[in-house]
Amino acid sequence: MPAPCGHFDLIHTMYKTEKPVLYSFRRCPYAIRARYALHVAKVEVEHREIDLKNKAPSLLAISPKATVPVLQLNDGQVIDESLEIMHWALKQADPESWLLATDTPRHTECQMLIHNNDNTFKSWLDRYKYAVGYPERSQTDYRQEAEKTLIELEARLKQSTWLIGETYSLADAAIMPFIRQFAFVDRKWFDQADYPGLRHWLDTQLQSDRFSQVMQKHPVFSI
Repeated sequence: MPAPCGHFDLIHTMYKTEKPVLYSFRRCPYAIRARYALHVAKVEVEHREIDLKNKAPSLLAISPKATVPVLQLNDGQVIDESLEIMHWALKQADPESWLLATDTPRHTECQMLIHNNDNTFKSWLDRYKYAVGYPERSQTDYRQEAEKTLIELEARLKQSTWLIGETYSLADAAIMPFIRQFAFVDRKWFDQADYPGLRHWLDTQLQSDRFSQVMQKHPVFSI
């Protein structure tokens, strides 16, 4: 249950910060992509790492659905969707031009890829990773359904360095954490599968300084 107002006021006073507050969980793909955008935009935040099994009352007080990431701005505005956090951050600064002009085919492609990732692919990914909870079909079946997205991404990466051409974009940053999660369900299988372009694309990002910084560990915030 959300914390009582008086209790939350006390929490807010004790932990007030001049920076936006980011409630996050290190391994969550949604949180990873939000942190990626905040990092590239050089937006400094007060990072609050959440224990998903014992969520901080301050998080519950500002976001009843209590899923990470959640960004609370200085004016009290709460953004609790990862893509919205990405767009907000990149509107503050977009030094690498991740956002694509809205009147271009590349922008349409970007939206299409992210929509497929967040809906179709994520659904099969969850079933593949947690197959024991979905006994209707086998884990291999779920993987093969998810591979339909991998096949499309592999085809793109045979034509260009990144998902939408030769420059890194919002599509790459928004999708990468989910492909990472897929790969690590069975990394041995992924490493021998027929996706050399996708492996290179993924590993290039995982081996970057940016990824190391975004994945730094933080103590759990519990208040």
